[in-house]
Amino acid sequence: MNRRTLSYTLFDTPIGRCGLAWSERGIARIQLPEASDAKAVRRLAMNDDLKMAEPPPAVARAVEQIRRHLDGDRQDFREVPLDTSGIADFHRRVYQAARKISAGRTTSYGELAERIGAPGAARAVGQALGRNPFAIIVPCHRVLAANGRAGGFSAHGGLGTKRRILGAEGVELEERLPRRVTGSRGAMK
Repeated sequence: MNRRTLSYTLFDTPIGRCGLAWSERGIARIQLPEASDAKAVRRLAMNDDLKMAEPPPAVARAVEQIRRHLDGDRQDFREVPLDTSGIADFHRRVYQAARKISAGRTTSYGELAERIGAPGAARAVGQALGRNPFAIIVPCHRVLAANGRAGGFSAHGGLGTKRRILGAEGVELEERLPRRVTGSRGAMK
């Protein structure tokens, strides 16, 4: 893939400082809070060049929607334009299906795989969501492991960040502790 130049901005939200990069096609990447602004910018850049810029109106609206959403005012991001150039077809299908999950609702990796016509591809769906460049707008945080467990979350802060975002949407995840095998007979406790 060719290196390109994206514009970017950093902005404060109720869960911390986020970043957003865009092209003329739409939003190219969103970065959830990182340990520092410098790390956030590096992650936004990936293999592209970045230049800080004042967001155009459509991007400024998306920034404001993200702020409001993370403050508990549920937003619908389905109309926010995304730059999906360079994204594999399977990942694009996963992201399109995930965008249809409404705030306050969750689904599983397996259910999302079925929705895109790939039953049995839950692991591949999880990998695609782990590389999701459009966090919040493509709500990977709404996708859970089997039995409603939180599953993974690759953003800085891990599952704590996932819980905070879901909490802003009115979803509280149960704390489920893993079962421990003890004793010589493998009895479950």
